[in-house]
Amino acid sequence: MSDDAVLWLLGDQLNPDLDALDDADRVLLIEAHGFADRKPYHAHKLTLVFSSMRHFRDALRDRGRDVTYVKAESFGEGLDAFFDDEFDGAPADADLRLMRPASHGAGDRLRDLVAERGGSLELLDNELFWTTPADWREWAGGPDGEAPEPIVGADGSADRRYRQENWYRHVRRETGVLMEGDEPVGGEWNYDDLNRETPPDGWEPPERPRFEPDDLTRETHAWVRERFDTWGTDSLAGFAWPVTRAEAREALDAFVRDRLPSFGRYEDAMVEGEPFLSHSLLSPAINLGLLDPREPVRAVEAAYAERGVEPGAYDPTGDDAGGTDRSPVPLNAAEGFVRQVIGWREFTRHVYREAMPALASANQLDQSRPLPPAYWDGDTEMRCLSEAVGHVREYGYAHHIERLMVLSNVALLYGTDPAELNEWFHLGFVDAYHWVTTPNVVAMGSFGTDVLSSKPYAASGSYVNRMSDYCASCPYAVSRTTGEGACPLNALYWDFLAEKEEALRGTGRMGLMYSHLDDKDESELTTIRERAVAVREMAASGEL
Repeated sequence: MSDDAVLWLLGDQLNPDLDALDDADRVLLIEAHGFADRKPYHAHKLTLVFSSMRHFRDALRDRGRDVTYVKAESFGEGLDAFFDDEFDGAPADADLRLMRPASHGAGDRLRDLVAERGGSLELLDNELFWTTPADWREWAGGPDGEAPEPIVGADGSADRRYRQENWYRHVRRETGVLMEGDEPVGGEWNYDDLNRETPPDGWEPPERPRFEPDDLTRETHAWVRERFDTWGTDSLAGFAWPVTRAEAREALDAFVRDRLPSFGRYEDAMVEGEPFLSHSLLSPAINLGLLDPREPVRAVEAAYAERGVEPGAYDPTGDDAGGTDRSPVPLNAAEGFVRQVIGWREFTRHVYREAMPALASANQLDQSRPLPPAYWDGDTEMRCLSEAVGHVREYGYAHHIERLMVLSNVALLYGTDPAELNEWFHLGFVDAYHWVTTPNVVAMGSFGTDVLSSKPYAASGSYVNRMSDYCASCPYAVSRTTGEGACPLNALYWDFLAEKEEALRGTGRMGLMYSHLDDKDESELTTIRERAVAVREMAASGEL
């Protein structure tokens, strides 16, 4: 690089140990505010992003780095200020490099912004993913090793379909994570069947690690409240996310020590009043770059190597339960976490790359209803929905089963436009970025395309009842499908299957569902339809 080599780092690339920093003479950070003016983001999300950027700036300077930190309405205005101040308006003298952003088209747009000002921008591989586009192409194929054409059509149909399990096994073999030679540790690739228990009454999850906001975070939060129109709680009382690399490492240590032992068994559970259970809570730090994804995977692998036990062998409610660095780590817990990171996170990132831009608007089920008001105000008698929305409103967070099987499932059965649901997730979650939410919400949660799954993740109230304690305190009766007071999910579920029969009956693994639908006579289906219409009307009017 030249004497004026500049590494431009974005707000989700906040890692001080990047290889890209080795050859950089200067570091550029642009804190662009305009995006937060356009939509009501969660106050905690904005506070987390801007505070983390400002802490990262200070940490780099403490390491002796020459950092230019520009606050501007847009990246274009930020570049103007940078070139004027640092290069006397002669950007051709600057050699800018940038790790390619994960969101579709962002790298090319930023390169064009620099070019419009007379400069040049080289895009580097993004180090904050474990696998590269070249790795994906080698696995997925394509003409002459090149990336194939976009795989999702305008109608949401997928020309190429990928399954996460195949990719996951490939990455395990390539990285050696939880492997013994060519075979997985324990003899099985996936212990998901052991990770579907619900905690017994009285069980309390390990305490969530808390990071008391310092003066810089408090100053940033006060500015966010004054500067932007936000959604969700605007109090710092529930804010406990790491905003520095040191805090992120502490959060990782706390997870491996305290929460990992019970993570697997209760991974898919939902418990009233417990937003976090034993989940890692590391996704915000990983998606900001405060943690390299290799770090938590290797830490979990090391914990299993040191204190691992057979799958399902550790009882979180037993005499040996507790959060210590000697608590046993069952293989189903270690494998379950590894699958989330090198399996699902890496997989959805690559499918997103190939499926965009059509993925963002994919809507193969032709769903068009607006999102019900309960998603914004949390005002609903449905206990499962009020709990999940309440968690998002309070913390900017809900765990993956609440995201998929409550928030996405309710919207799917209701008939919500996938793009509108995607935007809601993007605005509300502290770990959400376009590359994160779009495959998860549009493809998986809304079944806007079958590029990720062969069937929709649609479920009636019986699933929620099996995986949670919500139904016990819900005024709606999960045992009933029709009539006043019946669980809204039940009628919506059967009506959804009937309404979307032409699109779904022939899809993979839907045969059993439709065999049950076939058992219902016309009179019962009419009653179900009437109840579903009433439920949708109540939801639309905010009276559900």
